Amino acid sequence: MKADILDLNGQKVGSVDLPIHFDEPIRLDLIKKASLAVQNNSRQPYGAFPEAGKRPSVRISKRRRDYKRSYGLGISRSPRKVIWHRGSQFGWVGAFAPNTVGGRRAHPPKAGKDYTQKLNIGERRKAIRSAIAASINKDLLEEKNYTSKAPIILIEEFEKISKTKELTQILNKLGLEKELANTLKRKIKAGAARLRGRKYRIKKGPLIVVSSKCSVIKAAENIPGFDVCVVNNLNAELLAPGANPGRLIIWSNKSIEKLSREKLFLNQSRKIKIKE
Repeated sequence: MKADILDLNGQKVGSVDLPIHFDEPIRLDLIKKASLAVQNNSRQPYGAFPEAGKRPSVRISKRRRDYKRSYGLGISRSPRKVIWHRGSQFGWVGAFAPNTVGGRRAHPPKAGKDYTQKLNIGERRKAIRSAIAASINKDLLEEKNYTSKAPIILIEEFEKISKTKELTQILNKLGLEKELANTLKRKIKAGAARLRGRKYRIKKGPLIVVSSKCSVIKAAENIPGFDVCVVNNLNAELLAPGANPGRLIIWSNKSIEKLSREKLFLNQSRKIKIKE
């Protein structure tokens, strides 16, 4: 399969043979499995303070002859914190137990919980190849209302762009005005997300893939909804955000060459040395 190479004005200047990654059968189940693994592996641990709700000094005896007796008073046997006492009379409030005000939570989130998921390297690579193949599937692209024709492959000078304004102008020349406009729309989330630094929901735009660290990475980071990645670091979540394949990808010519030359994400046979 061949694809056109475009210059920075969107004009055809040549063609290139696409790697065999683009001919991979689309496996939606593997893409979802690999994408969820990436999401879980990137989760930040969080949890309650281990001593939360357990710090007050509480004790209520269950023995009949103990000084701080609770039998015969018609009260539950929840652990309590003594506020005052006069002889054998006590004023206390429930504490420590989950059913009391200010008590501990029954099952709080544990900061030490491990959310990581292991994935076979063969499955991970196949999921990446499937997501790459899905990026040129017309039906999947139409579902996401992408207007530009895929794949978009640009000349090497694309990686030398250093300003966001120049990059935005090039994207407009490539016919991505609608994608740029969609990513500027922000939806305010409901609930506690507004208090925790994630107030807005932004739509995902196209993915930019380059061959190595270059100046266009800094320029693309300022465009909301757009992601930029070195070709070696591609994963299923970048290629199919939320396990939904069919993301429009803007490749640099050098990244396509590197993908083919180094045979990235292909299951290469291993040579086994037999000891004599």
